[in-house]
Amino acid sequence: MFHDNTALVTGAAGGIGAAVVRALVEQGVSVAAVDVTPDGLAKLGHELVTPFVADVTDGAAVTALVAEVEDRLGPIGALVNAAGVLRTGRAHLLTDEDWATTFAVNTTGVFHTCRAVAARMIARRGGSIVTVASNAAGIARMDMAAYAASKAAATSFTRCLGLELAEHGIRCNVVAPGSTHTPMLTGLWDEGDAVRASVEGVPSAFRTGIPLGRVAQPSDVADAVLYVLSDRASHITMQTLTVDGGAALGA
Repeated sequence: MFHDNTALVTGAAGGIGAAVVRALVEQGVSVAAVDVTPDGLAKLGHELVTPFVADVTDGAAVTALVAEVEDRLGPIGALVNAAGVLRTGRAHLLTDEDWATTFAVNTTGVFHTCRAVAARMIARRGGSIVTVASNAAGIARMDMAAYAASKAAATSFTRCLGLELAEHGIRCNVVAPGSTHTPMLTGLWDEGDAVRASVEGVPSAFRTGIPLGRVAQPSDVADAVLYVLSDRASHITMQTLTVDGGAALGA
């Protein structure tokens, strides 16, 4: 399924990132699991998982990280950008720090990792990159201006990167989850309220529900990531695969 046997996953301690790590391990892939949280990485605990503590907002640190991963584990054939933060609030009330932090992780972090990994993939003429964005990148959401804008930027960057890297045999795609049962979602409300509001919708916030009647599990998103990473998607690049149970109504 995978020609290359080393993958780098950022945000590996998070709900979706950890699911991606597990799914890759099940395919026998050696995974460089990257996160800023050492405790979360320790919970991954598999012989095919090598933890690396790094901050994707630090370009020099990311460049050094990629070099260390390849020195220890071999050439990186797959990159998954799953690191992300969510700062909510009305746009006119967001602080400079809210905006800067959101873009530093969700957008600039993607740039840092892609730049460092792509430079090495080009020399090998092959590889696959997936950015985990959000269906919010294409749909207006109340109280999510910074998050949605950062994910839209990351989506556009990944597509442009895919165009530039196509001649080198490198594919770049986006997986865009909707509401997914992770701490990011349950942190918005009490857990039961978060699921109910996601499934039923919030008319006062102009938010539709989920036609399939459930929020995604992290494994649903991981399955989509694995597909577009894999050789089964060998002729797919610069695309967005939305995994939201129909919440965006196909937009």
